[in-house]
Amino acid sequence: MDIATIVGLILTCTLVLMAMLDGGTIDAFINVPGLLIVVGGTLGATLTANPLQDVIGSIKVFMKTILLSGGTPQDLIQTIVGFAETARREGILALESAAEEAGDDFLAGGIKLAVDGTEPDLIMAILETELEYLESRHKVGAEFFTRAATAAPAFGMAGTLVGLVIMLGAMDDPAAIGPSMAIALLTTLYGSLIANVFLDPFAAKLKTYSAQEILTKRMIIEGIMSIQSGDNPRIVEQKLAVFLSPTNRPVSSDGDGE
Repeated sequence: MDIATIVGLILTCTLVLMAMLDGGTIDAFINVPGLLIVVGGTLGATLTANPLQDVIGSIKVFMKTILLSGGTPQDLIQTIVGFAETARREGILALESAAEEAGDDFLAGGIKLAVDGTEPDLIMAILETELEYLESRHKVGAEFFTRAATAAPAFGMAGTLVGLVIMLGAMDDPAAIGPSMAIALLTTLYGSLIANVFLDPFAAKLKTYSAQEILTKRMIIEGIMSIQSGDNPRIVEQKLAVFLSPTNRPVSSDGDGE
């Protein structure tokens, strides 16, 4: 679980609420017509801009900002180096059973292709194509929240205009000026909070996770190609370590990999 997402949301909401309560009661910041304009408008625009399956799938995509799956790149390097050591001692066919326990479908699929004797160029083409479509799917998930984040402030501004029109139309009734002014001001607030507290951060985190997952997939491709070419396990480790920053690279263990 990525605790940073939860802590960030709680911290932001708490500080905003404290600021609101310092100036009065929370009731002063609740305006049903304003919420209908911003929340309803954002939801409607998002439904219009995205296929229904993407809207339904957005819940699963959102959970990726909280729940992390898989290990670290360092763990992945250890796993691939272990495969290289097994292949060097027992032959690449010995990896067939190990691939089932890899815990990563992409890695397991690549190992099976290598075990089956598939040509290196074909393995590379298959894995690169799968990676390309994975990146495309990630982009769709992030763009869903990006579009919604763009719509929220826009409907906040629309609500402001609605409130001003109502206020100007009721200048002869002082009692009506307050509620219409509340709509004008609070809709802008709602749009800004929804976009900057929730939607934009979700989109940014999804893009970060996408980049991290693509990096690990690149490492897997490099590792599989090295194993198939019969590289020494220490060479495999060095090839994979260059994907990481120097401070995050694993410390090589003693031994020549034989």
